[in-house]
Amino acid sequence: MFDKLAELEQRYLELEQRLGDPEVLHDPVQLQKVAKAHADLQEIVSCYREYNRVQAEMQATRAMLEEKLEPELREMAKEELARLEQREDELKQQLRRLLLPKDPNDEKNIIMEIRAGAGGEEAALFAADLFRMYSRYAENRGWRVEMMSANPTELGGFKEVVFMIHGKNAYSRLKYESGVHRVQRVPTTEASGRIHTSTATVAVLPEAEEVDVEVRPEDLRIDVFRSGGHGGQSVNTTDSAIRITHLPTGLVVTCQDERSQLQNKEKALRVLRARLLDMKRREQEEQMAQARRSQVGTGERSERIRTYNFPQGRMTDHRIGLTLYRLDAVLEGDLDEIIDALILADQTEQLQRQEAEV
Repeated sequence: MFDKLAELEQRYLELEQRLGDPEVLHDPVQLQKVAKAHADLQEIVSCYREYNRVQAEMQATRAMLEEKLEPELREMAKEELARLEQREDELKQQLRRLLLPKDPNDEKNIIMEIRAGAGGEEAALFAADLFRMYSRYAENRGWRVEMMSANPTELGGFKEVVFMIHGKNAYSRLKYESGVHRVQRVPTTEASGRIHTSTATVAVLPEAEEVDVEVRPEDLRIDVFRSGGHGGQSVNTTDSAIRITHLPTGLVVTCQDERSQLQNKEKALRVLRARLLDMKRREQEEQMAQARRSQVGTGERSERIRTYNFPQGRMTDHRIGLTLYRLDAVLEGDLDEIIDALILADQTEQLQRQEAEV
């Protein structure tokens, strides 16, 4: 591990020198590439340097303890050594986490798909609650939400809603949200006050670039139709809605949110690329079972991952056994405590697998 860290520090120093090279400074593309590589190594190199500093202080403190010291000074040196040893352990664990393989999709924007599951209209209303929760979370982090397509219900719910979140590291934070979300509450339509259980499924897909997946024009069937709606001036009267069928896989994407046929086609293609990339990733994971990520990280859509219990004001994430009694705040987009716990659990699982393989 420490040989690898020394190599990374050397690489960091080389990149630092290149940032001052006039040839790099006058080439915006190269400068951006070098600056990003340098920034990516900054955290791990800083941690490694602190580890080396702590090691040097430990060595000096041990040397001091071998000398003849006053009892009071000896006690102080022992306390300092204990503090340094604890810090050494913390830094070693942190370095192990920082050396874990990076998910190549972590920095990408995401396409999120929320669909009402069991529970009829109540499930559709819950899907709308989840859409609002993730939109608020994105807003709190300074990210941008772009609606891709939606199938609303008359009571304000969604049978399905597909949207994009543009933001640095959006996938790294939200990839753990894929799965079945369950709600327990008394529906507004329930006269007797009985608690109902409904579900909605969430899929989180990294945005796919054109180079990530090949979409050949001859593999697509594109149908044009008139947008639907509940009436009113906002309903299109032209054939601007787009349905794209990917013939080799049978995937179908519909987009009717924009008034322009071209804009709807562009959005539908972005969703299609993301779904194809997700399909490709899942096939690779199945072929390499030993390299599969932990249960926390997989986010299988058939897996019940979380329960939102309104009568008790409780949110429980079943994968890591985390329960919070502040449901209102969670639904307002206060998700960082949950997401941080999921990331930590995923990293711990990876470290345990890594140690078992050594």
